[in-house]
Amino acid sequence: MTLGSDVVSEDRRIAVVAGGVGAAKFLRGLLQVHSNHLVTALVNVADDFRLHGLAISPDLDTVTYTLGGLVNPETGWGRAKESWTVRDELERLGGETWFNLGDLDLAVHLYRTQRLGDGATLTEVTKEICDKLGIEAQLLPASNQEIRTQLKLEGGGWVDFQDYFVAQQHSVAVENLRFQGIEEALPGPSVISSLEEADAIVIAPSNPFVSVNPVLEIAGVGDVIKRRRENVVAISPIVGGAALKGPASRMLEELGFERSVVGIASLYEEFASALVIDHEDVELAAKVEAAGLRSVVTDTIMSDQGRAAALAKAVLENT
Repeated sequence: MTLGSDVVSEDRRIAVVAGGVGAAKFLRGLLQVHSNHLVTALVNVADDFRLHGLAISPDLDTVTYTLGGLVNPETGWGRAKESWTVRDELERLGGETWFNLGDLDLAVHLYRTQRLGDGATLTEVTKEICDKLGIEAQLLPASNQEIRTQLKLEGGGWVDFQDYFVAQQHSVAVENLRFQGIEEALPGPSVISSLEEADAIVIAPSNPFVSVNPVLEIAGVGDVIKRRRENVVAISPIVGGAALKGPASRMLEELGFERSVVGIASLYEEFASALVIDHEDVELAAKVEAAGLRSVVTDTIMSDQGRAAALAKAVLENT
């Protein structure tokens, strides 16, 4: 992606803690107003899983497709101009199709699986894919080791994230969550140094429980961000008490937090010195500041690339 004409600052290094769709939209806006090669995204891998023997990395793929200009504009995930020949034939044969994999998407998973089998790391494979798509920003998997988000559902046991999110359409209340393998997981190459060397760190508008926390809880990552708190700004994924996409607002309430930007502030008070909130939540700015974070009020709804760029510009101006 080429640098936009409305540049805020060309020489600052920006690190972004990223999840899926919201983070991808923000990063696309950021690359319009900032030097692309100075942006590093640390992307959640705790929702990665295997299906049909393939290594699937949903958040990495969403960010990659978005920045590479390949994402489905209607959904914000998956590929544009996708076809479904393999899925339809698999369904005819009685195979598992609860997680839709289009033909173009399958090619990426096949390539990733092959390269991992060759001995490459997820970091190396991600760079190879980004290079082929012309993405100049650095996308780093938060870890090259396996981490799996699991949720304890109301009235039931523990399930893997994709079971909760896709198979059950996040329709069942969550009582608790855990990240299997997080104790042994190490940050991927350059993850810690990108945080230490960044002039500003942004926590993207992603689900704090299942997209951001799995990154923050990797050994050393949260510690660095806490130490650099004055240089960290978080963007609320909640507007008017609701998430624009996904179950973040319900999870706030289900896990004992206020279902508003105030709940987001309580989650990020140790990590960030400022919270970006939408104009719709301006009346809660004082409560956010009472939680110890400076409020930055702006338009946070990224309904198009121009608004995403404007949000990124506002964030940069407040870091």
